[in-house]
Amino acid sequence: MEERRVVITGMGTVNPLGNSVEQSWQTVLSGRSGLRRIERFDASHLPCQIAGDVKEFDFTQYFDGELRKKAKRMDGFCHYAAAAMKEAATQAGLAELPDPRRIGISVGSGIGGLSVQHTNSLGLAEKGLRGVSPFYIPMAIGNMAAGVLSMIYGLLGPNVSLQTACATSNHAVAMAQMIIRQNMADVMVAGGTEGTLNELAITAFGNMQALSRRNDSPETASRPYDRDRDGFVLSEGAGILILEEYEHARRRGAEILAEVLACGMSGDAYDFVAPDPEGRGAAYAMRMALDQARLNPDEIGYINTHGTSTPVGDIAEANGIHELSNGDSGRTYVGSTKSYHGHLLGATAAIEAIITVQALRTGIIPANINLFNPDPDLPPIQLPTEIVEKPIRKALSNSFGFGGHNSSLVLGTV
Repeated sequence: MEERRVVITGMGTVNPLGNSVEQSWQTVLSGRSGLRRIERFDASHLPCQIAGDVKEFDFTQYFDGELRKKAKRMDGFCHYAAAAMKEAATQAGLAELPDPRRIGISVGSGIGGLSVQHTNSLGLAEKGLRGVSPFYIPMAIGNMAAGVLSMIYGLLGPNVSLQTACATSNHAVAMAQMIIRQNMADVMVAGGTEGTLNELAITAFGNMQALSRRNDSPETASRPYDRDRDGFVLSEGAGILILEEYEHARRRGAEILAEVLACGMSGDAYDFVAPDPEGRGAAYAMRMALDQARLNPDEIGYINTHGTSTPVGDIAEANGIHELSNGDSGRTYVGSTKSYHGHLLGATAAIEAIITVQALRTGIIPANINLFNPDPDLPPIQLPTEIVEKPIRKALSNSFGFGGHNSSLVLGTV
């Protein structure tokens, strides 16, 4: 039997760049960062006082009836998932599909309801038993966003939720692709969501020495591949993609945005948080993805890298790209859009996949902003600091997570 092809027919997002795909893409094209000083809580006592927050957001518009009442008890990561889902579902025409049993969900979160956990922990310490909400557990568990989306849209197909740190969204897309190829569903909602912008998260990542402390210049704090990078900038938001079997989409006249060709996955087996400095796990994930897609490295026009702006991680990934290309990486444009939107943990890969789809559709490759002084230890790779206008047909989007989880998504035009 011929393998079922999987395409993307809808996309939606809320993130520091904007509350829609188009707004986010226009911010990228303008070369502007969405990062700023923290206003949600008093961070003046913290070494890191900057982040990427979702702005001008009202979660109530994404819930109706009884669910609107329940939404008041939900953590922000569920709110963001609902917002991104509404845009994606509208674009894909999900409401027009007759059988909800053939529509599934594969949406994860790297951390889940950390804000709810933080609030209830403080409540327990201050008030004892009365300080802990009876809704704490369902509000906090990371799979709840997938459950909430199924309730809003009445989707009865396979419903799964993965948690692989920053690789979560790519793995969610991979799982969705597999489910469609196995004919367990015709349409899958895939992506990730994160709402961890609180004092606990900023303190914890800060104590790890993972966050940038460039508080006086938030918009230039995330600077992947730059010699003077000093850590990532924590952000929040969600990205949702509607995946669909190609013939199913074609028969109903859906607009096809891109094709999901493959997703390579590997483990570093190296450290809790540090990547393999040689980038071998990253290279293996990328090689697996290309092999699955039956592509050669020189057929990839653009790589949206994990590139978090950490001293070790950026070099490791660049080494992996160089290894993948057998030392001939000059044909492929490479960049990290975290310089624009920061690091959204489990939602990151979905946001970057959306930006990569936009690059494929428009032939516009985003510039690497904040790359003032390229690290001299970088291997020879192309890191454009201006927008490149060049038609591309195939692209990679990488995302790697704590624990050594590596993922590399291959997307292409149709």
